Amino acid sequence: MELGEQGKVGGFSLGSWDMLKACARNEGAMTTRHVVALGGSLLRPEEAEQRTEWFGRLRQLAVHMEGNGRRLAMVVGGGLPAREGITLARTLVSDTHRLDEVGIAATRLNATVIQQVLLDIGCDVAPVIPTTTSDAASLMDVHHIVIMGGTTPGHTTDAVAVALARDTGASHCIIATNVSHVFDKDPRHNEDAISFSTMSIDELAEITGIGAPLAPGASAVIDPVAVGWAKSADLRLAVLDGRDLSLLEHALDGKPFDGTLILP
Repeated sequence: MELGEQGKVGGFSLGSWDMLKACARNEGAMTTRHVVALGGSLLRPEEAEQRTEWFGRLRQLAVHMEGNGRRLAMVVGGGLPAREGITLARTLVSDTHRLDEVGIAATRLNATVIQQVLLDIGCDVAPVIPTTTSDAASLMDVHHIVIMGGTTPGHTTDAVAVALARDTGASHCIIATNVSHVFDKDPRHNEDAISFSTMSIDELAEITGIGAPLAPGASAVIDPVAVGWAKSADLRLAVLDGRDLSLLEHALDGKPFDGTLILP
């Protein structure tokens, strides 16, 4: 398999899929602990009917994971509430850490929405929203599902998810966002953008940068802090379109899915 294979619009190449299956066999279906970063934009599709359908599929996914005895942590982004709150605060506040605190509050609001949606159907969800990855890791010892938002100014929820995967001993972190793959440049503004089905973490770092925090309210397919932490922890990453939760379910089950696999 050649890492960084370009031009793939479909799922994994055969080589990358064989590697994923081998990891799944060695770790018990990609380990029994899974960490997912859920982009905040996923919670608010424009159509109300789509919102109802998305939350319904998320409930099914949670029941599926719990029924199979697996543990799932979801780190939820701020999305629209974070952007609106930061825009409002920015009229009088210039300190980036204070603006980040507004965004973090929005992530915890979104996390609480998902927590309550799952508690409502009787899922074994941690009854509190942890504010540190160490607390979240401890909660995963006693609950099948843990939901959290942001933690510290300067760290996006992607970075929090990577840190949680590291702290729980998981070997991978799935980033469910509103794009289908990692691209060599922003596909919204570049019609010739090329998607990747597999790539190395070093190739990803060439695109995203590594280590430098994003500005409050800014977004990227994977933020540079998360890339740096994943590289240090030798974590595998996967990027997929979380608007279609069947892709996330396939990834969690170790099945082929349409997206980008990033290898250490």
